[in-house]
Amino acid sequence: MGDDGINPERGYYAETYDAAVPDWPGEIGFYADAADWAKSRGEPVLELACGTGRVALRLAQTGVQVVGLDLSSAMLEVARERSADVPNVSWVEGDMRPFDLERTFCLVLIPGHAFHNLLTPDDQVACLSCAKRHLSPGGMLVVHLDHQDIAWLGDLVGAKGGVVEEEETFERPKTGRTVRAMRAWRYERSTQTAICETRWEELDENGDVVEVRETGPIRLHCLFRFEVEHLMGRVGLDVRATYGDFFGEPLSDDSSQMIWVATKPQSAT
Repeated sequence: MGDDGINPERGYYAETYDAAVPDWPGEIGFYADAADWAKSRGEPVLELACGTGRVALRLAQTGVQVVGLDLSSAMLEVARERSADVPNVSWVEGDMRPFDLERTFCLVLIPGHAFHNLLTPDDQVACLSCAKRHLSPGGMLVVHLDHQDIAWLGDLVGAKGGVVEEEETFERPKTGRTVRAMRAWRYERSTQTAICETRWEELDENGDVVEVRETGPIRLHCLFRFEVEHLMGRVGLDVRATYGDFFGEPLSDDSSQMIWVATKPQSAT
Protein backbone atom coordinates (compact mmCIF):
# COMPACT_ATOMS: atom_id res chain seq x y z
CA MET A 1 0.00 0.00 0.00
CA GLY A 2 1.39 3.30 -1.05
CA ASP A 3 0.89 5.10 2.25
CA ASP A 4 2.29 2.45 4.61
CA GLY A 5 5.31 4.63 5.24
CA ILE A 6 3.22 7.50 6.63
CA ASN A 7 0.50 5.46 8.33
CA PRO A 8 1.78 4.41 11.78
CA GLU A 9 -1.18 2.11 12.43
CA ARG A 10 -0.35 -0.02 9.38
CA GLY A 11 3.27 -0.22 10.46
CA TYR A 12 2.19 -1.17 13.98
CA TYR A 13 -0.13 -3.87 12.62
CA ALA A 14 2.70 -5.32 10.53
CA GLU A 15 5.10 -5.20 13.49
CA THR A 16 2.73 -7.02 15.86
CA TYR A 17 0.94 -9.32 13.40
CA ASP A 18 2.84 -12.52 14.18
CA ALA A 19 2.42 -12.04 17.93
CA ALA A 20 -1.29 -11.22 17.61
CA VAL A 21 -2.29 -13.93 15.11
CA PRO A 22 -1.41 -17.48 16.23
CA ASP A 23 -1.50 -20.47 13.89
CA TRP A 24 -4.75 -22.38 13.65
CA PRO A 25 -4.49 -25.95 15.00
CA GLY A 26 -2.95 -28.20 12.36
CA GLU A 27 -2.59 -25.34 9.87
CA ILE A 28 1.13 -25.37 9.14
CA GLY A 29 1.24 -29.16 8.91
CA PHE A 30 -1.62 -29.10 6.39
CA TYR A 31 0.18 -26.56 4.20
CA ALA A 32 3.51 -28.37 4.61
CA ASP A 33 1.97 -31.59 3.29
CA ALA A 34 0.64 -29.69 0.27
CA ALA A 35 4.04 -28.04 -0.23
CA ASP A 36 5.72 -31.46 -0.14
CA TRP A 37 3.48 -32.47 -3.03
CA ALA A 38 4.56 -29.35 -4.93
CA LYS A 39 8.21 -30.09 -4.17
CA SER A 40 7.80 -33.66 -5.46
CA ARG A 41 6.62 -32.20 -8.77
CA GLY A 42 9.55 -29.79 -8.86
CA GLU A 43 7.23 -26.78 -8.95
CA PRO A 44 6.99 -23.66 -6.74
CA VAL A 45 4.29 -22.48 -4.33
CA LEU A 46 2.49 -19.12 -4.44
CA GLU A 47 0.90 -17.57 -1.36
CA LEU A 48 -1.55 -14.71 -1.89
CA ALA A 49 -1.96 -12.08 0.86
CA CYS A 50 1.15 -13.50 2.50
CA GLY A 51 1.50 -10.68 5.04
CA THR A 52 4.67 -10.96 7.09
CA GLY A 53 5.44 -14.44 5.75
CA ARG A 54 3.93 -16.33 8.68
CA VAL A 55 3.14 -19.29 6.40
CA ALA A 56 5.39 -18.75 3.35
CA LEU A 57 8.63 -18.53 5.29
CA ARG A 58 8.08 -21.80 7.13
CA LEU A 59 7.20 -23.58 3.90
CA ALA A 60 10.35 -22.23 2.27
CA GLN A 61 12.38 -23.58 5.19
CA THR A 62 11.26 -27.10 4.17
CA GLY A 63 13.07 -26.66 0.85
CA VAL A 64 10.22 -25.76 -1.52
CA GLN A 65 10.46 -22.62 -3.69
CA VAL A 66 7.90 -20.06 -2.45
CA VAL A 67 6.67 -16.70 -3.75
CA GLY A 68 4.63 -14.49 -1.43
CA LEU A 69 2.43 -11.67 -2.74
CA ASP A 70 0.87 -8.93 -0.60
CA LEU A 71 -0.51 -5.44 -1.07
CA SER A 72 1.12 -4.01 2.07
CA SER A 73 4.67 -2.75 1.79
CA ALA A 74 4.88 -2.63 5.61
CA MET A 75 4.01 -6.32 5.87
CA LEU A 76 6.50 -7.24 3.15
CA GLU A 77 9.25 -5.23 4.85
CA VAL A 78 8.84 -7.46 7.91
CA ALA A 79 8.79 -10.55 5.69
CA ARG A 80 12.02 -9.55 3.94
CA GLU A 81 13.77 -8.89 7.26
CA ARG A 82 12.70 -12.28 8.62
CA SER A 83 13.78 -14.17 5.48
CA ALA A 84 17.13 -12.52 4.82
CA ASP A 85 18.95 -15.87 5.11
CA VAL A 86 16.34 -17.96 3.24
CA PRO A 87 17.28 -18.00 -0.48
CA ASN A 88 14.26 -19.90 -1.84
CA VAL A 89 11.55 -17.40 -0.89
CA SER A 90 10.78 -14.13 -2.69
CA TRP A 91 8.27 -11.36 -2.09
CA VAL A 92 6.12 -9.38 -4.52
CA GLU A 93 4.09 -6.28 -3.71
CA GLY A 94 0.78 -6.54 -5.52
CA ASP A 95 -2.98 -6.88 -5.40
CA MET A 96 -4.34 -10.45 -5.27
CA ARG A 97 -7.03 -9.55 -7.82
CA PRO A 98 -5.03 -8.23 -10.82
CA PHE A 99 -1.50 -9.65 -10.83
CA ASP A 100 0.71 -11.31 -13.41
CA LEU A 101 3.87 -13.06 -12.27
CA GLU A 102 4.58 -14.52 -15.74
CA ARG A 103 5.03 -18.02 -14.33
CA THR A 104 2.90 -20.87 -13.03
CA PHE A 105 2.75 -22.79 -9.76
CA CYS A 106 1.35 -26.17 -8.86
CA LEU A 107 0.08 -24.86 -5.50
CA VAL A 108 -1.57 -21.54 -4.65
CA LEU A 109 -2.53 -20.74 -1.04
CA ILE A 110 -4.84 -18.06 0.35
CA PRO A 111 -4.47 -18.60 4.13
CA GLY A 112 -5.57 -16.74 7.24
CA HIS A 113 -9.08 -15.67 6.12
CA ALA A 114 -7.50 -13.17 3.70
CA PHE A 115 -10.12 -13.88 1.03
CA HIS A 116 -12.73 -12.19 3.27
CA ASN A 117 -11.15 -8.84 2.38
CA LEU A 118 -12.64 -9.14 -1.11
CA LEU A 119 -16.04 -7.51 -0.73
CA THR A 120 -17.78 -8.03 -4.07
CA PRO A 121 -18.39 -10.96 -6.44
CA ASP A 122 -16.33 -9.15 -9.09
CA ASP A 123 -13.34 -8.92 -6.74
CA GLN A 124 -13.72 -12.53 -5.62
CA VAL A 125 -13.97 -13.83 -9.20
CA ALA A 126 -11.00 -11.68 -10.25
CA CYS A 127 -8.85 -13.18 -7.48
CA LEU A 128 -9.85 -16.78 -8.16
CA SER A 129 -9.46 -16.31 -11.91
CA CYS A 130 -5.98 -14.88 -11.40
CA ALA A 131 -5.07 -17.75 -9.09
CA LYS A 132 -6.31 -20.23 -11.69
CA ARG A 133 -4.24 -18.58 -14.46
CA HIS A 134 -1.15 -19.00 -12.29
CA LEU A 135 -1.82 -22.69 -11.64
CA SER A 136 -0.24 -25.33 -13.84
CA PRO A 137 -2.71 -27.93 -15.22
CA GLY A 138 -3.76 -30.18 -12.34
CA GLY A 139 -2.45 -27.62 -9.85
CA MET A 140 -4.15 -27.08 -6.51
CA LEU A 141 -5.69 -24.04 -4.80
CA VAL A 142 -6.26 -23.98 -1.02
CA VAL A 143 -8.42 -21.23 0.52
CA HIS A 144 -8.91 -20.86 4.28
CA LEU A 145 -12.17 -19.16 5.31
CA ASP A 146 -14.17 -18.54 8.46
CA HIS A 147 -17.28 -20.74 8.83
CA GLN A 148 -19.82 -18.11 9.75
CA ASP A 149 -21.52 -18.30 13.16
CA ILE A 150 -25.07 -17.19 12.41
CA ALA A 151 -25.86 -16.62 16.09
CA TRP A 152 -22.87 -14.27 16.44
CA LEU A 153 -23.79 -12.34 13.29
CA GLY A 154 -27.35 -12.05 14.58
CA ASP A 155 -26.07 -10.58 17.84
CA LEU A 156 -24.13 -7.97 15.85
CA VAL A 157 -27.35 -6.81 14.22
CA GLY A 158 -28.86 -6.54 17.73
CA ALA A 159 -27.56 -5.64 21.16
CA LYS A 160 -23.86 -6.44 20.60
CA GLY A 161 -23.49 -4.37 17.45
CA GLY A 162 -20.86 -1.69 18.03
CA VAL A 163 -20.09 -2.82 21.59
CA VAL A 164 -16.37 -2.66 22.43
CA GLU A 165 -15.03 -5.89 23.96
CA GLU A 166 -11.60 -7.33 24.68
CA GLU A 167 -10.80 -10.08 22.15
CA GLU A 168 -7.23 -11.04 22.92
CA THR A 169 -3.97 -10.00 24.52
CA PHE A 170 -0.43 -10.53 23.25
CA GLU A 171 3.10 -9.39 23.95
CA ARG A 172 4.49 -6.64 21.73
CA PRO A 173 7.90 -7.86 20.52
CA LYS A 174 9.59 -4.45 20.51
CA THR A 175 8.68 -3.50 24.09
CA GLY A 176 7.83 -6.78 25.82
CA ARG A 177 4.66 -5.15 27.14
CA THR A 178 1.19 -6.65 27.02
CA VAL A 179 -1.17 -5.32 24.37
CA ARG A 180 -4.93 -5.60 24.84
CA ALA A 181 -6.94 -5.72 21.60
CA MET A 182 -10.37 -4.13 22.03
CA ARG A 183 -12.83 -4.55 19.14
CA ALA A 184 -16.29 -3.44 18.16
CA TRP A 185 -18.12 -5.39 15.46
CA ARG A 186 -21.20 -4.62 13.38
CA TYR A 187 -22.90 -6.62 10.64
CA GLU A 188 -24.41 -5.22 7.46
CA ARG A 189 -26.98 -7.78 6.33
CA SER A 190 -27.61 -6.28 2.89
CA THR A 191 -24.00 -6.86 1.80
CA GLN A 192 -23.01 -9.76 4.12
CA THR A 193 -20.29 -7.51 5.54
CA ALA A 194 -18.84 -7.63 9.05
CA ILE A 195 -17.33 -4.29 10.07
CA CYS A 196 -14.61 -4.16 12.71
CA GLU A 197 -12.95 -1.30 14.57
CA THR A 198 -9.93 -2.07 16.74
CA ARG A 199 -8.22 -0.23 19.59
CA TRP A 200 -4.87 -1.56 20.82
CA GLU A 201 -4.06 -0.63 24.41
CA GLU A 202 -0.45 -1.20 25.51
CA LEU A 203 -0.10 -1.81 29.23
CA ASP A 204 2.78 -1.23 31.63
CA GLU A 205 3.78 -3.61 34.43
CA ASN A 206 1.02 -2.18 36.63
CA GLY A 207 -1.67 -2.77 34.03
CA ASP A 208 -2.04 0.91 33.21
CA VAL A 209 -2.56 1.98 29.59
CA VAL A 210 0.57 3.76 28.32
CA GLU A 211 -0.14 3.82 24.56
CA VAL A 212 -3.29 3.58 22.43
CA ARG A 213 -3.60 2.97 18.69
CA GLU A 214 -6.79 2.68 16.70
CA THR A 215 -7.75 1.42 13.27
CA GLY A 216 -10.91 0.85 11.32
CA PRO A 217 -13.43 0.38 10.13
CA ILE A 218 -12.25 -2.76 8.35
CA ARG A 219 -14.87 -4.44 6.18
CA LEU A 220 -14.89 -8.24 5.73
CA HIS A 221 -17.27 -10.16 3.48
CA CYS A 222 -18.98 -13.12 5.19
CA LEU A 223 -18.91 -16.05 2.80
CA PHE A 224 -21.17 -19.08 3.04
CA ARG A 225 -20.55 -22.62 1.81
CA PHE A 226 -22.56 -22.72 -1.39
CA GLU A 227 -21.60 -19.15 -2.27
CA VAL A 228 -17.98 -20.32 -2.35
CA GLU A 229 -18.90 -23.42 -4.33
CA HIS A 230 -20.59 -21.26 -6.96
CA LEU A 231 -17.55 -18.96 -7.11
CA MET A 232 -15.26 -21.93 -7.72
CA GLY A 233 -17.54 -23.25 -10.45
CA ARG A 234 -17.84 -19.84 -12.06
CA VAL A 235 -14.10 -19.62 -12.66
CA GLY A 236 -13.75 -23.25 -13.71
CA LEU A 237 -12.04 -24.75 -10.67
CA ASP A 238 -12.96 -28.28 -9.52
CA VAL A 239 -13.70 -28.53 -5.80
CA ARG A 240 -11.96 -31.60 -4.38
CA ALA A 241 -12.68 -31.18 -0.67
CA THR A 242 -14.26 -28.87 1.88
CA TYR A 243 -12.89 -29.40 5.38
CA GLY A 244 -14.04 -28.08 8.74
CA ASP A 245 -10.51 -27.98 10.15
CA PHE A 246 -6.90 -28.57 9.17
CA PHE A 247 -7.03 -32.20 10.29
CA GLY A 248 -9.27 -33.18 7.38
CA GLU A 249 -12.58 -33.41 9.26
CA PRO A 250 -15.61 -32.80 7.02
CA LEU A 251 -17.36 -29.44 7.29
CA SER A 252 -20.18 -29.68 9.83
CA ASP A 253 -22.50 -27.44 11.83
CA ASP A 254 -19.90 -27.29 14.60
CA SER A 255 -16.97 -26.35 12.35
CA SER A 256 -15.47 -22.92 12.96
CA GLN A 257 -13.33 -22.98 9.80
CA MET A 258 -13.75 -23.81 6.09
CA ILE A 259 -10.76 -25.11 4.16
CA TRP A 260 -11.40 -25.38 0.43
CA VAL A 261 -9.25 -27.52 -1.85
CA ALA A 262 -9.81 -27.07 -5.59
CA THR A 263 -7.84 -28.02 -8.69
CA LYS A 264 -7.36 -26.63 -12.17
CA PRO A 265 -8.50 -29.12 -14.81
CA GLN A 266 -5.71 -30.74 -16.80
CA SER A 267 -7.22 -29.39 -20.02
CA ALA A 268 -7.60 -25.79 -18.80
CA THR A 269 -5.40 -22.97 -20.01
